[in-house]
This record gives sequence, C-alpha cells and structure tokens, in this order.
Amino acid sequence: MKIKKKAVIALVGLLTAVLSACGGTAGGSAAGGTTVTVYTVDGLEDWYTQRFDEFKAQTGITVQVVTAGSGEVASRVEKEKSNPQADILVTLPPFIQRVADEGLLSPVTIAGAEKVPAGERDPQGRYTAMIDNYLSFIDNPKQAVPAPKTWDDLLDARFKGKLQYSTPGQAGDGTAVLIQLQHVFGKQGALDYLAKLQANNVGPSSSTGKLQPKVAKGELLVANGDLQMNLAEIDKSGGFEVFFPADATGKRSTFALPYYAGEVTGAPHADNAKKLLDFLFSPEVQAKAADAYGLPARADVTATGPKADKFKAALQGVDVWQPDWSQVLADLDGDLTAYKKATGQ
Repeated sequence: MKIKKKAVIALVGLLTAVLSACGGTAGGSAAGGTTVTVYTVDGLEDWYTQRFDEFKAQTGITVQVVTAGSGEVASRVEKEKSNPQADILVTLPPFIQRVADEGLLSPVTIAGAEKVPAGERDPQGRYTAMIDNYLSFIDNPKQAVPAPKTWDDLLDARFKGKLQYSTPGQAGDGTAVLIQLQHVFGKQGALDYLAKLQANNVGPSSSTGKLQPKVAKGELLVANGDLQMNLAEIDKSGGFEVFFPADATGKRSTFALPYYAGEVTGAPHADNAKKLLDFLFSPEVQAKAADAYGLPARADVTATGPKADKFKAALQGVDVWQPDWSQVLADLDGDLTAYKKATGQ
C-alpha cells in the first residue's frame, strides 16, 4: 500500500502508451470513447484484471491501468493538473483527501454510492470508499520464533536488520503505521517508539507490497502491510502470517484503510469514468470484493464465501477505531517532519 505493491503495467511504458493513444493531450484520438485510464494504488491487480475484462465485455471500453504506491499515484495526479491523463484515481487515505482538497477530484454522483456509510464517503461526492481494508503486520512464522505479539516485541534485538515498514508520507500503509502508533502511544510517544524501532529497521521503503516476498523468504522477519493484500498473497504463495501488535494491556487494534475512488478533475474520458465507477459500485461487482480478500464498501452488500470468512476471522478480537481524516491531513506535514527528525530518515 508508498508502497508500490507489484505494478500491473510498468509506469513508464504504460504512460507512453497512454500518451501515444491520447496524442499527448486530453483531447487526442483516444477521446473517441473506447478507453478509460485508472491511476491506482497497488494491491488489487488480480481483481482489476477480472473486473475490467467484465467491464469491457459489457461496454466495449478498455481500462488502462497505472499502478504505484498510494502517495505516488496521488502525486502524479497533482503533477498533471494542467494536463490530466488519468480519469479515475484509486488510493488510500489521507492521500485521497489531499488530492480532493486541492480541487483535483470532481463531484460525481455514482450509482449505489449512497449505500456506502457516510463516514466512508465525501459529503461533496468527490471520493467514495470502494473496498474496505485494514492496517496489519506480517511475520515469518518459521524464523520469527517466538512470533512477535506486541509493539514491545518488535524492539527486540533479534529483529535488528530483519524488520522494515514502508515510509510514512510515501506509502499509505506506512503513513498508517504512524497514525496507529499515535493512537496507541500518543504523538510524542509514537515518535519515541519509532526512534527506538529505528535500531531494527532496515530503512526506508516506498512500497509495502515489496516487503511481502522479503518476509516470505526470510530476508525480513517482520513488516507492515494491509489485511487485503496480505491475505491475497498468503493465498497465492504463503510464507508469512498476519498479526496485529498489542499494546501494554494486551489490546490489539487497527483502523480501516479503504481503497477510495474518485473522478479526476478534467478527466479526458469523463463519460467513461462515470460508467466505470457505476460498474465498480454496482451490487454485483461489490459482492466480488471478497475475491480479492476485501469487503464491499456498500453496506447493503454482504461478502460471503471462504475468503470473506478468512478476512472477518483475522479481525476477531481486534478493536477497530476510526481516525479523523480531516485532522490527520491537517497535521500530516508537521507529523512527517517530526517523524523524519526522530528517525533520521
């Protein structure tokens, strides 16, 4: 989750193709109605492949995908403000809120979005949670013995050079680590903890997804992640397990990191973007969120099946709290400056 999890298509190569198709401008030949471009945080690659094939079969519209870390895709939209190339942005909080506040997401009425809980959608209609997800951690069960259970366990010298988390401010999941620690220890306590954890930390990482194979191979013993991405990778190749660090009282907690979607202001294929968003929020597609080990954002759609059961079971006994994303965004620059000072990163 930045994070770059594995790119669906290489950024440079795909953008070259997109620009070529668009004639280098928003009004080029691709404006004929056969394409729509999505800039998205990584983690849903396999799910996208199936859903976008279904969308093309229904509409004849081809979805072009650019995948990167949550902070990176947001920054790309910001850099392209004067000449938008993306039609839809999918990323994590607080990056989706940041882009919206800069006027780079347009209000749009998505069919079915009113079924998403009010706390997970923008009152102005600029972005809406599409798939629910949560901050988590992973460890290598064969080599991290005994398995870490608490935040204090992660400070143990046996994890020196064997622990890594994605960088706050660059990765959505990494930013979530900072937010979670502020919840557990308070703002100064979080900085004090991260300063101590730096003795074990391998160093900066813009991609949470790249940490998964390292943990599976034993290059790392512990890393941060998000529940959807972690369970999907365990299903494919295994090699690690999910856990939620407990505080000094034994309480485990986490918070939601939904995949948010919104239409980019000045989208070169706005009509197609609206069609794709309506498709992604339809009951039929929302019900398939469990295929990717996620949960549907729509409250009137229930995920069923073994993958949904595993997702729900992983959260059993874990306290789920809700950040104030407006406050998180307001404090973010200062918090990141303090973080860099505390850790030397």
